[in-house]
Amino acid sequence: MTTPNPIDPGKRSFRSSLFNRSTVLAFVAGAAVAVALGVSAQGAMGGWHHGSMLDGTHSVAEVNAHVDHMLKHFYVEIEATDAQKSQIEPLVKQAVNDLLPLRAQANSAHQLAMNALSQATLDRGALETARAEHLKLADQASKRVVQLMADVADVLTPTQRKAFLDHLQQLHGMKHS
Repeated sequence: MTTPNPIDPGKRSFRSSLFNRSTVLAFVAGAAVAVALGVSAQGAMGGWHHGSMLDGTHSVAEVNAHVDHMLKHFYVEIEATDAQKSQIEPLVKQAVNDLLPLRAQANSAHQLAMNALSQATLDRGALETARAEHLKLADQASKRVVQLMADVADVLTPTQRKAFLDHLQQLHGMKHS
């Protein structure tokens, strides 16, 4: 469902754009949603993005509650059937369960880098180990998020996949503007 922009009826309103961006970000990352765990090399080097559901500051129960909330919005957005909901929810919950342990590993790698930098003599080997670990974790998270996106897309109709794609493209555009 699209909320028209009163100034330009051909464009979505800011609220609608923000809702769609939040829905996709939370679904993909926190779903990873927090689902969007959009993990990039930059994100990997700095650990999980502050304020995301997977940044390590939220309990598993809080992340799962957030996922449930975001799925409800996602289902409305794509007009999911009950059958689709019953297929999508376990896919998302499994992805979240797969991704959550990576945050502790990323925190450990980050701490290794901080420790190496805090020493009187710089330990370049430890920094390289931390960097390589961050990249490995970012790759694992990225692969898992892509798998989730494909698994969910398999459940959707072509029209729903188009809406899903439009939202992902909008998110991509908003992140890089």
